[in-house]
Amino acid sequence: MNRRARTRFRPLDGILLLDKPAGLSSNQALQRVRHLFRAGKAGHTGSLDPLATGLLPVCFGEATKIAGLLLGSRKAYAAEAVLGVTTDSDDADGQVLRQRPVPGIDAVRLESALAPLRGTIRQRAPIYSALKQGGEPLYAKARRGEPIEAPEREVVVERLQVTGRDGDRLRLHVECGSGTYIRSLVRDLGEALGCGAHVSMLRRLWVEPFVEPVMHTLEQLQALAGQGDEALLPCLLPIETGLAGLPAVSVDAAGERRLAHGQPAVLAQPAPTAEIVAIFDQGGRCLGIGRPDGAGVAPTRMFRWAVAGQ
Repeated sequence: MNRRARTRFRPLDGILLLDKPAGLSSNQALQRVRHLFRAGKAGHTGSLDPLATGLLPVCFGEATKIAGLLLGSRKAYAAEAVLGVTTDSDDADGQVLRQRPVPGIDAVRLESALAPLRGTIRQRAPIYSALKQGGEPLYAKARRGEPIEAPEREVVVERLQVTGRDGDRLRLHVECGSGTYIRSLVRDLGEALGCGAHVSMLRRLWVEPFVEPVMHTLEQLQALAGQGDEALLPCLLPIETGLAGLPAVSVDAAGERRLAHGQPAVLAQPAPTAEIVAIFDQGGRCLGIGRPDGAGVAPTRMFRWAVAGQ
């Protein structure tokens, strides 16, 4: 019996901008690219539904230390909403719960339904979501048929507009903060219009700071992997690119030693007014992230090379 060769993983640092295909969970997509790159450590920066496509930043090695920052970043999506049909998952992968006639909807009625969904709003998560309740994802409870009271939470929707319409289908553009469910927006829009709605297509366009991303598909990566390990490396971005939206501070050699031992470093210039900053050495290499601390900066997550040999 032929056994599949076990992947020999290697240390690898960087960020891959993956164009996730439909039909795979974010974790399934992550595992595929991890094996293609033979990366010893990997993590993604915010789940996309299996139905969804588009940007999934994948962090390898030391880049996993900034995955939480990217998870909390602003994001943009293109979506299609089908009016008149409600599903249990709020998207086309779910079971139809109810069908209703779509009323006449002019521009004024549509805008009056969209307006309350913009800004800082309260949103109820879909019952089929990765949001955890009692330490378990809601989707696991839903699949067992358990009654679920999905929690509400505050989210920020900076932009929500209709970009096109074809009969009972609306094309939407959404820019939002962390934790926003596009399925919930579409569901609530449908209810405001009195007919219900679900997501039939969802594509993530960008995640800050990658607002004009050059994405790589699984097919492209598989073709490169066939040429050898080194052919994949140009697809990786340096870790610093994931920190482009943060204020930057620079430390001298003495500051590097203090940070490596978990101690605050004094800065030559006043620290920026920010919760998190990117820390660089005098040569311009990023050492990690930290928080302003008086006249200096305290380490939060330092990269491997910042503490090696100290």
